[in-house]
Amino acid sequence: MKISIPSLFVLLSITVGACNSTTTKEAEPTSRDTTEAEMKVMIPGMVCYAGVVGKDSIFLKTEKFPTVVTGKLQYNFNEKDDSNGDIDGVMHGDTLVAAYTFGAEGTTSVREVAFLLSESGAIEGYGPMEEKDGKMVFTNRSQLSFGSGFNLKTIPCPQQ
Repeated sequence: MKISIPSLFVLLSITVGACNSTTTKEAEPTSRDTTEAEMKVMIPGMVCYAGVVGKDSIFLKTEKFPTVVTGKLQYNFNEKDDSNGDIDGVMHGDTLVAAYTFGAEGTTSVREVAFLLSESGAIEGYGPMEEKDGKMVFTNRSQLSFGSGFNLKTIPCPQQ
């Protein structure tokens, strides 16, 4: 059997091309892989706290992702208007610093709150504040004092 040079060239080109092609190929994401990735939902760790000082009480519910915290905060004051609202904050070590958006006296306000969180409870932090962009914020977070305010205990979260 005689092979012509042009035929040999074509045969060699096909053989060399096949040898040089990579046999490992990264798998393209399938619609199943995409769906599984989209279905992964991060479930926050939920912890509730409550405390009483005299006739005043406070309730704090936190839903903590790795460092971001959302939740509810409610103050019930004796002979004063109560406040009830949402928190949206960030953990700095074991300290939560959050914006507290709440309703009181018929208006909606925003102020910064801080809590030292532990497995057994939470302690509210206080410090000098100033108004900035329509919100009350701490003037210097390093000057926060934990201990003179509400001391909260961890409680089971109420069913909703």
